[in-house]
Amino acid sequence: MESERVVVTGMGVVTPVGTGLESFWQGITSGQSAVGPVTQFDAGAFPTRIAAEIPDFDPTNYMDRKDVRRADRFVQLAVAASQEAWQDAGLSDINPQRSGVLVGTGIGGMGTLISQYDILRERGPERVSPFFIPMMIGNIAGGQLAMRYGLLGPNATVVTACASSGNAIGDAMRTIQWGEADVMLTGGTEAVILSIAFAGFCAMKAMSTRNDMPKQASRPFDRGRDGFVMGEGAGFLVIESLTHARARKAKIYAELTGYGRSADAYHIVEPHPEGIGAAFAMRQALKDANLEASQIDYINAHGTSTPKGDLAETLAIKDVFQDHAYELAVSSTKSSTGHLLGAAGAVELIASILAIRHQVLPPTVNLEEASAECDLDYVPLRARPTRVRHVMSNAFGFGGQNATLIAQEFEPYGQ
Repeated sequence: MESERVVVTGMGVVTPVGTGLESFWQGITSGQSAVGPVTQFDAGAFPTRIAAEIPDFDPTNYMDRKDVRRADRFVQLAVAASQEAWQDAGLSDINPQRSGVLVGTGIGGMGTLISQYDILRERGPERVSPFFIPMMIGNIAGGQLAMRYGLLGPNATVVTACASSGNAIGDAMRTIQWGEADVMLTGGTEAVILSIAFAGFCAMKAMSTRNDMPKQASRPFDRGRDGFVMGEGAGFLVIESLTHARARKAKIYAELTGYGRSADAYHIVEPHPEGIGAAFAMRQALKDANLEASQIDYINAHGTSTPKGDLAETLAIKDVFQDHAYELAVSSTKSSTGHLLGAAGAVELIASILAIRHQVLPPTVNLEEASAECDLDYVPLRARPTRVRHVMSNAFGFGGQNATLIAQEFEPYGQ
């Protein structure tokens, strides 16, 4: 039986470089970085004191005050981005049993866990909030979104570290292809700019320490890269079967055609040095999309600005694309947004789809001199107008878990 074609009909983002598609696109194509000094806690004692925070986010623009008090920041961001996507899609009359939610988050409600532990320690168990558990658990964003939009269909949460929302979108795509749903609200959310999270990542020496030059700190593939910069945010998409989208005459941004997933089976936090798992995920996505490697025009790289990660991804791209690796364009929008952890895959797929819409490639900000081993076309410093038909987006996570998605310019009658 032929599977359903899956199309993107709505998108929404809340990121350090902008909220809403227009502001976000302007942010990632401006050649600027959203990184600055940490303001959400006192980072004075930490080796890393910079992050990509969302400026002036007001959850009461999306939720009433009572619900805001009962929701962790990662849920607040999810509600905001999903509302943008839902309104963008123009959905109204849906079959709730044929509509579902699939969310990715790497960590979930860590802020709530820390604040409630402090209350327990300082004021005793009777003062811990009765909303503590449902505020903290990672799957609560998906539950909240289902309740918000009355979606009774498939509902799940994926936790694969920084690959989480990439896997969530791929699994949502499969849910439609397999006929289990007509509409899926899918994406990712993360909000862990917290002292405990910083302490952990600093202990691993994983984050940049360019505290005196925060806007230059996230520099994927550059010879001076020294670690990732933590960000926060959410990205959500409404995806539908083409049959459902056509029936309601929906606007279509792009078609999702390929999904690959794999494991490095190598190390708890380091990528395989030759990028074997990443290469396998990319090959699987190409096979799923029924595309030749030479048909990919652009890759939105995982590109975290870590010495080992950027090199491993470069090697994986060369392995998969061979000579075409030097002809296609690759960039990392983490250079603008910082690393949004579990939300990165969704936000970066949205960036890739916007590249198709605008026929412009977002740049790798701060790439002044690529390291010797990183010798591909990383679209340095400035956005580039070009013809974009097929895009690939990579998301790789601790534990060696990898997700690759492919989207293409929508062709009403197929390839």
